[in-house]
Amino acid sequence: MRIAFLGTPDFAVAALDALVQAGHEVACVYSQPPAPRGRGQALKPSPVQAYAEARGLPVRTPVSMRDPEEIEAFAALNLDAGVVVAFGQILPAAVLNAPKLGCFNLHASLLPRWRGAAPIQRAIMAGDKVTGVEVMQMTEGLDEGPVLSSESVRIDALETAGTLHDRLAEAGAALLARTMAAVERGEASATPQPQDGETYAKKIRPKEARIRWAKPASEVDFKIRGLSPFPGAWFELATEKGPLRVKALLSRREDGDGPAGLALDDALLIACGEGAVRLLRVQREGRGPQDAETFLRGLAVPAGTQLS
Repeated sequence: MRIAFLGTPDFAVAALDALVQAGHEVACVYSQPPAPRGRGQALKPSPVQAYAEARGLPVRTPVSMRDPEEIEAFAALNLDAGVVVAFGQILPAAVLNAPKLGCFNLHASLLPRWRGAAPIQRAIMAGDKVTGVEVMQMTEGLDEGPVLSSESVRIDALETAGTLHDRLAEAGAALLARTMAAVERGEASATPQPQDGETYAKKIRPKEARIRWAKPASEVDFKIRGLSPFPGAWFELATEKGPLRVKALLSRREDGDGPAGLALDDALLIACGEGAVRLLRVQREGRGPQDAETFLRGLAVPAGTQLS
């Protein structure tokens, strides 16, 4: 089919690659405008834009798809379908209805659970055992369209947002390729989403990242893994040079009892409001991620240390 692809982050690259490999004609790739990245904050293209340009695909990076000129340009592509994967903009009806078959979206949850911007992180932070990927026909409502295909993915005990992201990206790309093939053959059917069970995956806010040790260990563990590797749940550790911010990137719930935030042994077992968590991977300010053993060789956190 002749398609346009609208996506921005790493998650969308695998999906675009799957459609290219399947032989679809990608008339244009849309992505968010280049943004400041890295230490120098130089403007850099999104992962999707970088992939598309490396393969000679036409790219547009509109500030808003509601701009009348952008809507006209999109309609002029004479598309069979539009495919949207984590694009980052709400599309108006004029864009959704421009392709002959409409627009289709790959979403990283089992709808209607976790509609919205951060479904991968929110699923882990809520303690979900299962999530998945789905392809839906897009409507004007946020992730409310009927579902064409679905695949469930188990969330493991030591799953982080990073590892789950990669697994869902791979599963989603394969699911999208199969689904668009069915759409092309005229064999795809859409099922309305259930009327109950909807939740919204709000964008992660920086203030959410601070660890509150007074919370139950399960909640602390879910937050640590759900915010890893980015933005990273963090706490402060007192040092001779002053407070040091440390990100907790991987944890495991264990038995333990004591005042919230107290180190219960010399190996980063930290008491919570109920139970305790073992920090398995951390990252101190200005350094790269380290396993707990390596971190402790450079900065001891003996039993009895109180974390803020």
